[in-house]
Amino acid sequence: MFRRPLALAVAVLTLLAGAPTPARADPGPPGLAWGACPDDLPDVPLDPAVRCARLRLPVDWDRPHGPTFELAVARRAARVPERRVGTLVFGPGGPGDSGVERIRKGDRFSPELLDRFDLVSFDPRTVARSAAPVCAPDPSLRRPPIPLADQADFDAAVAWNRALWDRCRPTSPVFEHADTVSTVHDLEALRRALGERRLTFHGSSYGTLLGQQYAERYPGRVRAVVLEGVFDHGLGLRPFVRTQAATLQDSFDEFVSWCDRSTDCEFHGRDVRSVWAGVLARADRGGYAPRTAFDVTAVALGLLAGPRWPQLATEIRKMEAGAPPDEVKLPIAVAAFCADWPAPVRDYDEYAALVRVAATAAPDVRYGAGLLAVQTCLGWPSPVRNPPHRLHVRTRAPLLLINARHDPRTGYAWATDVARQLGRHGRLVTYDGWGHGAYERNDCTIAVVDRYLIDLTLPAPGARCPAS
Repeated sequence: MFRRPLALAVAVLTLLAGAPTPARADPGPPGLAWGACPDDLPDVPLDPAVRCARLRLPVDWDRPHGPTFELAVARRAARVPERRVGTLVFGPGGPGDSGVERIRKGDRFSPELLDRFDLVSFDPRTVARSAAPVCAPDPSLRRPPIPLADQADFDAAVAWNRALWDRCRPTSPVFEHADTVSTVHDLEALRRALGERRLTFHGSSYGTLLGQQYAERYPGRVRAVVLEGVFDHGLGLRPFVRTQAATLQDSFDEFVSWCDRSTDCEFHGRDVRSVWAGVLARADRGGYAPRTAFDVTAVALGLLAGPRWPQLATEIRKMEAGAPPDEVKLPIAVAAFCADWPAPVRDYDEYAALVRVAATAAPDVRYGAGLLAVQTCLGWPSPVRNPPHRLHVRTRAPLLLINARHDPRTGYAWATDVARQLGRHGRLVTYDGWGHGAYERNDCTIAVVDRYLIDLTLPAPGARCPAS
């Protein structure tokens, strides 16, 4: 049942589905032994408003009485207890980001959310403080470059991956059980331990997959779910690689347009596409060895996420002058990602076909993050624990999706596709701007998310927020 539109940053409809819970004292939720957090973040002082705990859970949810591990959890108490709505659980991205560190820093939430919610997050399986593997690559093996050049490179990549996994597996009890479905069960156990009747959740980037699959498996436990920077788990391998490349190309096109119109760009008045092509050609000739053309592309992938257009122009100028590209680390929690996204590539010919798919979709930037994902998971055992599938969500409260129109990592096409899968059980808000992540871009994007999380106010269909 809905009310008429209200005057907010965007036109919205009020969804009557639950009210704020009464304020209560702050001894902490039941079921968790809260205490001081370890002082393990040198740049983040300990905050008495933040407490940490460990939740013991089954390694394998199909064997609930079998071996266990401890999930690291952090909680930042609501600053205005008398106006407290409840608990908001934040789903970190990556996969590989630490939710505990996000809560410790407190920089991912608006002042109103800090006032009105206890903010909780966790380190997912194999991340940071939650049974993370302690391992390193086999130094006797050569790590092949990206992209692979031939069948020998392909075989070497499979051997390198499998040797690394063999070193990591014994050091983490959950290495074989780090898929998102397992984390969905962890999230449900966390909800119960927090004493929340229904889940209020904000997932970012890869954390949106957790929100989607929680809503799919536990629809009656959903109060509100925000999906920010939306992952699409319904794609096959070729569409995954193609859309990852296309969204990076789109963001590069936006950078070129900025250079054409802005005197702040070092290449204003020059053909920046031509300069960029020359940098890639130099990489192809080995001019930045051991860095490759993929390393050049990774610079754009990293800086367009901001977006940091002036810095990207500066880096291109430096590479044009002969400096090699800086190494850009794009860490992935392998055990989680490879259990969610299969890479059934049998040989170099199939791999080369994917490279061509990416290059066709992205003539300037060639690769996108999809090829990194494929190479990361070459040789992973099949079938994977959580294979891609189309969503089947039937929640009472529609999920809120918010995505930048020009996101180089979780492209707008992914958000629109997931919105189609959700149908009337989802509502997409478009941020008509740039970069990876949309929540804290401006007053409009903050208002859309905050009103939904706090008041259960759902934006009108087709709602948009202006670029900033």
